[in-house]
Amino acid sequence: MVALLLAASAALWGASRLKWSPELTGSEQVSALIPLALIYLAGVAGVLATSGWPRRAVGVLLALTGIAACWPAVNGAFEHAQGLPARGLALLGGLAVVAAGVLLVRRGHRMPRLGAKYQAPAAARSASEPSGEKEMWRALSEGDDPTL
Repeated sequence: MVALLLAASAALWGASRLKWSPELTGSEQVSALIPLALIYLAGVAGVLATSGWPRRAVGVLLALTGIAACWPAVNGAFEHAQGLPARGLALLGGLAVVAAGVLLVRRGHRMPRLGAKYQAPAAARSASEPSGEKEMWRALSEGDDPTL
């Protein structure tokens, strides 16, 4: 999902640099392309930092903004028939974000969360008592010298 979001961000940034008409580039004709690309980069951080229902909410928001990225690509594309490669790249980026959003909603709860393996000291004490080397490291973390 992270790779889809990065690819979509790159696709929208690339589409913003290509010509959409003889006199205008993508960012001049559709000013939302670069902000949407930045939203998808921020979505990567949202995916990695959240879990559970917040991650699913990020997925819904990303899917909705993916639809917003698809709209300028198809709006008026058949009337002017200009800038089709740029519009196709923007459409591909938008569809990638929609796919990433749907995958997050469906399977986001199964993905690991950033920093999930670390626990607060109170939670570590309430867990089963570690033995051996783990106990010594925990004692060192709390300021005790287990060798004395």
